[in-house]
Amino acid sequence: MDCGHPRKPLAALAMAADRPLGPASPEIAAVIVAAGMGVRAGQDGPKQFTRWRGKTVLRAAVEALRAGGVGPVVVAIGKDMEHRAAQTLEGIDSVSLVSGGATRQLSVRAGLEALAGKPPELVLIHDAARPDCPAEVIGRLTAALTSARGAIPNLPVVDSMIHAASGQMHRPANREELRRVQTPQAFIYADILAAHRQWQGEPNAGDDAQVAQAAGMEVVLVEGDERLRKLTFAQDFMASTLPSIRTGTGFDVHRLTAGEELWLCGLHIPHDKGLAGHSDADVALHAVVDAVLGAAGQGDIGQHFPPSDPQWRGAPSARFVEHAVALAQAAGYTIGNVDLTIICEAPKIGPHRDAMRARLAELLGTGLDAVNVKATTTERLGFTGRGEGIAAQAVATLVAQE
Repeated sequence: MDCGHPRKPLAALAMAADRPLGPASPEIAAVIVAAGMGVRAGQDGPKQFTRWRGKTVLRAAVEALRAGGVGPVVVAIGKDMEHRAAQTLEGIDSVSLVSGGATRQLSVRAGLEALAGKPPELVLIHDAARPDCPAEVIGRLTAALTSARGAIPNLPVVDSMIHAASGQMHRPANREELRRVQTPQAFIYADILAAHRQWQGEPNAGDDAQVAQAAGMEVVLVEGDERLRKLTFAQDFMASTLPSIRTGTGFDVHRLTAGEELWLCGLHIPHDKGLAGHSDADVALHAVVDAVLGAAGQGDIGQHFPPSDPQWRGAPSARFVEHAVALAQAAGYTIGNVDLTIICEAPKIGPHRDAMRARLAELLGTGLDAVNVKATTTERLGFTGRGEGIAAQAVATLVAQE
């Protein structure tokens, strides 16, 4: 099937497969299916409203997509779930609810139709029961759509496989030909909407890739992630309990150079030299970013914003802090406190300390009392003592969301 959909804008949306998308894009929408009852999970009610890592499964799923760069989100929910869904998603913008159908395929179609008034370029179709969606997977999916109409995340099968019949082994199966398929599945919006409108297959299609293939669409495979496992049984929720407090540390150094601007804690500091680096070289914020990422178990600043990437040349480090905080929140944590130490002979930090604390608290989305900024020297020893550079170290504490 070829709808003649323009492809040129996709180049601007595609991101490298090893980094997240960044700010939410109105051209990338999502449909989340959350209309089922989830009886196998053994919970008191539908599993999409069950607490998981400090928040409901549904809210965690929406926040993870938003952290990965997704813009509008439509949630297909079951009968009499409207009020509960609205409550659990309160405060998240660009989210709308539609009534799901009798089958998953009908629920997806209802969500796609709800986007037709202002159609996006791409759409991700996702199960609420897979709430931990890494931004890197979204990046791989959208990158694949520059040359394909559909893309799905998958993982290899590692166990031996068999065909079974009547409770007995029938014959071995070749696991090299098998893959575990996950969601979100990504498509050119106009194409997958047309495919769902013309679907004539089984009433309950296994997934949207089947609907796409039946319409003649090419569906390619991208690498999935174990974090995308589906919450199905009661033990899946028991195993998801997070430590209430996590701590991370960060350390960074940048060289002082004539002709550069000096940025510290997101503020422009008057000085005869500035810090050299690929971004704005804000050594203080870089230490804070690594501390937050470390506490959240999300690697380091170089993985998310590699110096080799030209898009980060001269970029404000405030964007890096906001990204790290979003990842922590998607993992179920809020900022408990951050303690930052700036190490230099000059400039004097004292006159700027209060403004630095205020700016850092703003970026972290926390109160002023949760942020501490202090400074020290090395008694004129080492590179900082000789005025060759500035160092910073930070400690961040994350607290599990209630």
